[in-house]
Amino acid sequence: MTFDPALVQRGARLKRSPYFECTQRAGCRGYTVYNHMLLPICYDDPVAEYRKLLEGVTLWDVSVERNVEISGPDGARFMELLTPRDLSKCKVGEGRYVLLVDPAGGIVNDPVLLRLAENRFWLACADSDVLLWAKGIALNSGLQVDVRELDVAPLQLQGPKSRQVAQALFGERLSGLGYYAFFETRLDDIPLIVTRTGWTGELGYELYLLDPSQGERLWNRVMEAGKPFGIAATGPSDIRRIEAGILNFGIDMTIENNPYEIGMERLVDAGKPSDFIGKDALRQIREKGPSRRLVGLDIGGAPLDLNMTRWPARIQGRALGHVTSAVHSPRLQKNIGYAYVPVEHAPEGTRVEVETSSGLRQATVVKMPFVDPARVAARS
Repeated sequence: MTFDPALVQRGARLKRSPYFECTQRAGCRGYTVYNHMLLPICYDDPVAEYRKLLEGVTLWDVSVERNVEISGPDGARFMELLTPRDLSKCKVGEGRYVLLVDPAGGIVNDPVLLRLAENRFWLACADSDVLLWAKGIALNSGLQVDVRELDVAPLQLQGPKSRQVAQALFGERLSGLGYYAFFETRLDDIPLIVTRTGWTGELGYELYLLDPSQGERLWNRVMEAGKPFGIAATGPSDIRRIEAGILNFGIDMTIENNPYEIGMERLVDAGKPSDFIGKDALRQIREKGPSRRLVGLDIGGAPLDLNMTRWPARIQGRALGHVTSAVHSPRLQKNIGYAYVPVEHAPEGTRVEVETSSGLRQATVVKMPFVDPARVAARS
């Protein structure tokens, strides 16, 4: 084996995805623990994987995106309770990026939501226990709702050539599939949901495998269809997601942060007619204004590796916040990242000092995202 899982686990506590053996054969060099599962993180040098994503097509095993299903007679009412985003215009067959918040307005998770029926929703969750959170809310809601975690295993097909691979797999069914839309299908009797979503800022699709026993068949089928287009198995690209201004829950936002300080006020529909958790707290934060902001940084000096700790951020030697994510962008030829700073230091052009792993660096607050702010590539 390329990688020995005993390096990160003892016993059978951590789950393996239906594609685990496939990722081993593809040469995965390392895994991390995410939602109680092993997430493949790299097969090659991070810059080499970034180039493959930018120029071709890549396949990621993201089975760690555990899907929590909300269903039952009051499924829609309960889903509206969980999120400050108004879902009344989300049709069956469409998805949304949503936030789940607690009574204080803190972010519990930022899942991708799929609406499969009028009262049936899936939440593809980042690394946290949304299942337990939703079950706790349901217990005291007085609503008729069922909450469970599904054994669904997504793959991400990403990059500018992903449409050609997807068309080779699904044909005309793919035509006209809008951004954040999806359809259910079968590929050689393999049951799937195909969505126009991803974690890259590039054109991409996710293939939700509905029968985990078919994992190896699906992986091989996708890789075979992708051969003419140079498909490669890779891990998630932190370089590309930071360029795109995509936030990583648990790193760039946690339950200690609210939507206004991370710049996601667009996901709070304060005037939505139905009640939702955190409504009063978010109203107060909106009226008063957040005390800090997550800002983009242009960090000077030689290329930096992805930060493994939160780096202190200072102004004239005075501690004021921290860098959450930072990395060198090959195409921009500079170091970029995000940092929390007091709101008075958030305007573009503010000079900041960052204590990096290689010493003190000078940085400047800049606008996010760093690349393609209109999401032209992903929406194309």
